[in-house]
Amino acid sequence: MKRLFSILTIAGLFFASTSMSANMYFEEANTSTILLQEDEMTEEDASDEQQEAAAETDSIEVEETAEAAVEEVEEVAQTAEVEEEETLGFHQELKKRFIEGGPGFMGIVLLCLILGLAIAIERIIYLNLATTNTKKLSANVEDALNSGGVEAAKEICRNTSGPVASIYYQGLDRMDEGVDAAEKAVVAYGGVQMGQLEKNVSWVSLFIALAPMLGFMGTVIGMIKAFDKIEAAGDMQPSLVAGGIKVALLTTVFGLIVAIILQIFYNYIVAKIDNIVNDMEDASITLIDLLVAHKNK
Repeated sequence: MKRLFSILTIAGLFFASTSMSANMYFEEANTSTILLQEDEMTEEDASDEQQEAAAETDSIEVEETAEAAVEEVEEVAQTAEVEEEETLGFHQELKKRFIEGGPGFMGIVLLCLILGLAIAIERIIYLNLATTNTKKLSANVEDALNSGGVEAAKEICRNTSGPVASIYYQGLDRMDEGVDAAEKAVVAYGGVQMGQLEKNVSWVSLFIALAPMLGFMGTVIGMIKAFDKIEAAGDMQPSLVAGGIKVALLTTVFGLIVAIILQIFYNYIVAKIDNIVNDMEDASITLIDLLVAHKNK
């Protein structure tokens, strides 16, 4: 009986130690498994963090590359704009400045230029057609008086254009009434011809005076608008007044340009009229001398 109890006791201790060893083994295996899983998770987390960091780095590089490309495009565009501005022709630059000046006063100034040039060109054509070789005309009239009389001289004047020939014709037409009547007719008709030469020239002088005044008015209005913007903003900023001042200066510049162009044409017309009037006076004196000589024969 004692032996049986001893055997059971030894068997129980053996099974208890075996179970404890197994439990410890399983606990160690579980612990190692957990550690392996934690290591794997740590490695996965590290790899994920590295991938995220690499992705962020790539995105930053892409953004920086995109920004650099945009800056390069902007620089190229600005360079192209500058080159385009530098290569603009005179007419394109003039058109650009005209549009920037505004259609209001710029249109009125342009109208003054068009009307003034139209009148000036018409006067120049008329004065060039009215120019006559007075020496040749006087010689032909003298030959006609000596050979065919007054009617032959009148026929020469009819076939010749210009105010000098018209004055000659009026003087010859009053020859029957005497030399004094012929002289009065020459003087009176000379005044009429002078009025024809100076026709519409006063309009050119009006546009010469009007164009810069309109430009100055545009300048004043532009400055008023600029000061209104300053008052509304409550601050003196160059960007607020630059536009108004620019428009004001452009209207003044165009008004002065129109006045200068028309002034050149006006001076040419006045000089041409003075030249023709001097020829008329000289020819009138020559005609009276011819009539006196013809009457004394």
